[in-house]
Amino acid sequence: MSIFTKIIAGEIPSYKIAEDERFFAFLDIFPLREGHVLVIPKVEVDKLYELPDEYLSGMLLFAQPIARAIEKAFGKRVGMSVIGIEVPHAHLHLVPISSANDINFTQPKLKLSEEQLKAAQQKILSHI
Repeated sequence: MSIFTKIIAGEIPSYKIAEDERFFAFLDIFPLREGHVLVIPKVEVDKLYELPDEYLSGMLLFAQPIARAIEKAFGKRVGMSVIGIEVPHAHLHLVPISSANDINFTQPKLKLSEEQLKAAQQKILSHI
């Protein structure tokens, strides 16, 4: 069972942004930038391209209003990335960016406090 499956089940707390019957979105607690959100399917599949067709298309449709809310909340474009290395559960990164380097996963991750994470969550939620 992946850490993301445990988050979906509520066994591990998260800063939830959105949820429906197929998908779950929450803040990355080790973000590249403040407002970095992960979008995951509720089915545990390792690689994004192994998802059933309806999940592949549905994931982007689910992510669309979240990306728009991040853009409004942080005043930046939203970059999307699929890396697929750290957690064996398909996931999409939505990251507020000012430049291509802002979505460079080789750079150090931010260490935000609980208060900063809650504030970022509320900023995004206020625009959904």
